Amino acid sequence: MCSESLTFPHNFLWGAATSAYQIEGAWNEDGKGESIWDRFSHTPGTIEDDSTGDIACDHYHLWPEDITLMKELGLKAYRFSVSWPRILPNGRGKGNQAGLDFYSRLVDGLLEAGIEPFVTLYHWDLPQVLQDEGGWAMRSTAEAFVEYADVLSRHLGDRVKHWITHNEPFSVAFLGYQIGEHAPGQKDIPTSLRVIHHLLLSHGWAVPVLRRNSPGAEVGITLILIPIELASSSDANAQLGRTLDGQFNRWYLDPLYGRHYPADQVADHIAAGHLPAEGMTFIHTGDLDSIATPTDFLGVNYYTTIV
Repeated sequence: MCSESLTFPHNFLWGAATSAYQIEGAWNEDGKGESIWDRFSHTPGTIEDDSTGDIACDHYHLWPEDITLMKELGLKAYRFSVSWPRILPNGRGKGNQAGLDFYSRLVDGLLEAGIEPFVTLYHWDLPQVLQDEGGWAMRSTAEAFVEYADVLSRHLGDRVKHWITHNEPFSVAFLGYQIGEHAPGQKDIPTSLRVIHHLLLSHGWAVPVLRRNSPGAEVGITLILIPIELASSSDANAQLGRTLDGQFNRWYLDPLYGRHYPADQVADHIAAGHLPAEGMTFIHTGDLDSIATPTDFLGVNYYTTIV
């Protein structure tokens, strides 16, 4: 046993994290629009026990009590996501003042309690009206996300100093559009590849908007990263490890840090018929530069290692 005492940096913040759909409830109150998770959870057969987020923890009504609980726990940071359809019920256009006011009260309450707010713009609850137009498979959704980021950060940017554009784009693309276990429940690999690109593109486009509206703030993105360990040195095992590392990690890290999409993964998708021989034809000139816009931090959600 190590006898040395371990200490964290003086500015390390212990906190907790939530997402809007999982805690807020009030799914159709005060002008909020329908999200893809509202539609998905209300569709028979999608959720094993037919539960929904209609009420959840009722955080929308109980947020003062929740902040009291955070304070009693000694939390110094609280990462929460904002419900896009609560801010822009139609996905774009005029903001919903009741929704903006809710998050404004929440941020003020956190700061008063000495808890630093970390705001995630997108934790999977896309406005259903945008999904009806094709969702993240459409470039127009990335454009709408920038509009959403602008509206929200203009309202909260004077107080929020930590912004996260997306939580786990892998989960959105793979679970939502490739295997259909999450909203919107689609099962199509070519579509999921377009979704990944538009998620990352919307991130890159939103970063300068958040910085403009929230001077001095830190802006980043949060990924799920899964270390891959090889149990043997066989060629087949090495190939599997390369594929998994590409699917979970490199497909996101490489473009975010200016290395483009991993060539081996693109080649694999072409060989499998998921992409045309020309490759990722949905990439426009300048897209990769936008995706690689420098950020201030990388959020890491770590759950497991694959051996």
